[in-house]
Amino acid sequence: ALAALKGNWGAAILAFFVYMLAASVFSAGMESSTIKNAITGNPATTALSLISAGLTIMVIFGLFPLAVGFYNTFRVLLDRGDTDLTGNMFRIGFKNYLHNVWGYLAMTIKIVLWTLLFIIPGIIMSFAYVLTPYILVDNPELSAWEASSLSRKMMKGHKFRCFCLYFSFIGWFFLSMLTLFIGLLWLEPYAL
Repeated sequence: ALAALKGNWGAAILAFFVYMLAASVFSAGMESSTIKNAITGNPATTALSLISAGLTIMVIFGLFPLAVGFYNTFRVLLDRGDTDLTGNMFRIGFKNYLHNVWGYLAMTIKIVLWTLLFIIPGIIMSFAYVLTPYILVDNPELSAWEASSLSRKMMKGHKFRCFCLYFSFIGWFFLSMLTLFIGLLWLEPYAL
C-alpha cells in the first residue's frame, strides 16, 4: 500500500477529502432535520419528517455508490497504478449505479439486522461483509444480495484476521485524534 501511494499521496488525500465532504453534507442535512423534528411540536414536524426521509434517500442513492467507488479506487491504484483516484471513485461507483446502490444497501441492511441482535454480532458481521464493495465491482452479474452473501462466505475463517488488520491501525487513529482528525487524510487511504 505504501509503495502504491508513493508519489500519489496528494491524489489519495483529495479523494478521501471529497468522499468525506460528500458524507458530511449528507449527514449534516439528516442530523439537522432530525434535531429540528425533535425540538418542534408544530405542524412543521410533518414537513421536517418528509425532509429527513428525503435526505435518507439521498444518502442511499448518492453516498452508497460513492462509497463503492471510494473503496475500489484504491484497489485500482494498487492493481493497475491508475492515479486518477477522485475520477475513478465517481466512475467506478456510478458505472453500475443501481447495482452498487442495492448492493451497498443490502450489506447495510444485513449489518443493521445483526446489530439489532446485539452490538458484538453486528461488529463481527461487519467484517463478514467487508468485501461486498469489491465484489459488486468485480462481479456485476451477481445480484446485490448474492454479492454480500459471497463476501460472507469468502470471509468465513478470516474475520479475525481482518479485525487484527484494522486494529493494527488503532495507534495511528489515536494520533490522528491529536491532530483534530486531520491525520485521517493520510491514514484512511493507507488503511484501505
